Amino acid sequence: MLAAIRWIFLGIFVVLFGVIGCIFCILRPFHRNNTYVWARIFGSVTRILGVKLEVKVHPDVPPGGPYVYICNHQNSWEIFTIAAMLPPNTVTVGKKSLRYIPFFGQLYWLAGNILIDRKNKGRAHGTISQTADAIKRRDISVWMFPEGTRSYGRGLLPFKNGAFHTAFKAQVNIVPVCVSNLHEKIKMNRWNNGTLKIEFLEPINIANYSKESLRQLSRETHEVMKHKIAQLDQQISANDKGNV
Repeated sequence: MLAAIRWIFLGIFVVLFGVIGCIFCILRPFHRNNTYVWARIFGSVTRILGVKLEVKVHPDVPPGGPYVYICNHQNSWEIFTIAAMLPPNTVTVGKKSLRYIPFFGQLYWLAGNILIDRKNKGRAHGTISQTADAIKRRDISVWMFPEGTRSYGRGLLPFKNGAFHTAFKAQVNIVPVCVSNLHEKIKMNRWNNGTLKIEFLEPINIANYSKESLRQLSRETHEVMKHKIAQLDQQISANDKGNV
């Protein structure tokens, strides 16, 4: 019964706020804070899903940016969980096919998020330039998933280098964001789906790197994030055992 109620609520929520959000964004299309406003509204659904978010931000990450945030990419529940922690003046980078999702896709586009064609590898450099130009022109931060695809429980997948080249071209620092395991965490028929830990790590000063060293930076950042995600998962496991 609980699962049915939640699914009905989610369906009504996405349609209703998708329509309202589109109207709002039509009145101020592609505004730098549209995504933040509607991400927080969608993020409120985490309470309905029975998930508690614990967010920790490194003291060297002052608000404002601009930054390139890079985050591990797990599953479709991120529409609500990642949305709940998106910083102000930040847009996400997503695949073009998202805009064809009824209601949500149109809101995603009108809110000013950056849509790219991931299937066309020949346009990768153009995508990097497009995103870097948007950072500088609109004075925004961008949220990117360097794995390029959802992991669905397979752990942190290898990084593609586009996010690092984007930060280098825009000359903005990189902020790694680590999220504890979300795979199979949300059970629609369970009241309490536990805690999700999110940590914004120390910024990486892109000025300390050359274009030739970005591939190595990508590998090093992957290792740092992999280690931190394992730490977050261990903390949750320890807390769960302590609450038994």
